Amino acid sequence: MNQHVQNRLEGRIAIVTGASRGIGLAIAQRLVREGARVCITARNAEPLAEAAATMPEGSVVTMPGKADDAGHRQEVFDRVVEEFGGLDILVNNAGINPAYGPLIDLDLAAARKILEVNVLTSLAWVQEAVRRPGTGFADRGSVVNLSSVTGETPAPGIGMYGVSKAALAHLTRTLAAELGPNIRVNAVAPAVVKTQFAKALYEGKEAETAAMYPMKRLGQPDDVAAAVTYLASDDAAWVTGHVITVDGGLQTVGGTA
Repeated sequence: MNQHVQNRLEGRIAIVTGASRGIGLAIAQRLVREGARVCITARNAEPLAEAAATMPEGSVVTMPGKADDAGHRQEVFDRVVEEFGGLDILVNNAGINPAYGPLIDLDLAAARKILEVNVLTSLAWVQEAVRRPGTGFADRGSVVNLSSVTGETPAPGIGMYGVSKAALAHLTRTLAAELGPNIRVNAVAPAVVKTQFAKALYEGKEAETAAMYPMKRLGQPDDVAAAVTYLASDDAAWVTGHVITVDGGLQTVGGTA
């Protein structure tokens, strides 16, 4: 874990979706270490409480619920305004991939669900943040979306996930063009990171998979959290509309996730 923290986010308020484990939890922990107070969301209350227990008391509040539920989003913003009095950073990390196999065999209901959660829900969170009175987000906000290298290079078996992440990357650029100068919108696109979510991509073949990367290892959640924190901070004050690839060099050598 990178302990070289600069307190770049002192006094900032953040929301991180899908933050009970893996990349989302690492992002929340890093934001807190850099001085932010964070509202973390995920579907289930118990894992969220366990995640919150890893951070200092008073630095985090938990809001269980589904990211694609409009009522849940409203409750989250109510809580953030009540507890913290504003919002500076929105991290759209929640995502799903319930299907595996070629697109030609994909159930269209599953395809719609992937697009709903991974793309439209991210847009919905941004809309709520910008429109919501009392947050100040429209005057100073920073959005970071979690895309994927599969949005740039097709990966076997997870084609629709890649399609959704390609759409999310373009959504990021379009929102950046529309919402400047007060709101910056960027994204991070990881390759395979060692999380429960990505386990099927490396389980039982980690050494073989890691060998394809110039860095000779898979990603860790902290690798992604560091990039997200940079984009959320004033160090990236003149960066908007970009998708930063965090892939250990995989795409440089023509690899796929």
